[in-house]
Amino acid sequence: MFRQYWTESIVPVQWNIVRSRARVLRGVHVHVRHADYLVLVEGRASIALVDLRNGSATRGMSVLLTVASQDPQALVIPPGVAHGFLFHEPSIHLYAVSHYWDVEDELGCRWDDPGLELDWPEPDPILSQRDKELPSLDELRTKLSKVL
Repeated sequence: MFRQYWTESIVPVQWNIVRSRARVLRGVHVHVRHADYLVLVEGRASIALVDLRNGSATRGMSVLLTVASQDPQALVIPPGVAHGFLFHEPSIHLYAVSHYWDVEDELGCRWDDPGLELDWPEPDPILSQRDKELPSLDELRTKLSKVL
């Protein structure tokens, strides 16, 4: 589910496919350079978006969307927009990136930081070790201010 004329904001250089169990939460992550193009191909998920971009008309706004594979949708996540994914059932998502992986482009903060203003529907998600060790939103903003 991708046609180049749908969006001019991303030219994919790589596609990735990820399987997740129910209650897995991935994030909250933000990228300095690369954009993501995401499609949920199986399952159901809540996707959190928090705009951390300087000068953006929606800076500081957050939203939690629910997507399901039965109603296919695509989502473009631009650089500077923090995002996290909570899977409600076994799921598969496919995503493209506009730039190749770079450790300097991989930032994040705790999924439950109150400053995100996200009301996650799962109080005790399954997290990767990396995501368990992410800093606060304030620390993330400090890092972003140095690179954005």
